[in-house]
Amino acid sequence: MHITRYTDYSLRVLLFLALEKDRLSTIQEISDSYNISSNHLMKVVHALNKKGYIETVRGKNGGMRLRMDPEDIRIGVLVREMEPDMSLVECFSPDNKCVITPVCGLKAVLGEALKNFLATLDKYTLADMLPQEYKPQLARLLKITEVS
Repeated sequence: MHITRYTDYSLRVLLFLALEKDRLSTIQEISDSYNISSNHLMKVVHALNKKGYIETVRGKNGGMRLRMDPEDIRIGVLVREMEPDMSLVECFSPDNKCVITPVCGLKAVLGEALKNFLATLDKYTLADMLPQEYKPQLARLLKITEVS
């Protein structure tokens, strides 16, 4: 299974906002902290807002924050919502043209692997990604001055 950069950035935005939960954060702050493109983040933030993970506030003192508690954000659900295509191989897709599909055992094995991959992610929440003992170090790495 491959997680796209889009989903990776979604997780990073949510981690940042979970550390900064008591104040609004901007795309530029997150972009600078991770050293990633603010253009990519704009698309990610828009999707996270549409899906209800974050809320955005417009204006001079605007920004974004989590709309949900980190304990309520399931990693498996987020990955399913952000990944555009969970087809590991051609035979998983609706336009499958692989000639050996009717007799191939690979689809079943990869299907089981994908199911187990997602089941593992379903066990964890955003809060699990932020153990208390790592919060100060993570905040320092992301140049966050105060951890909530």
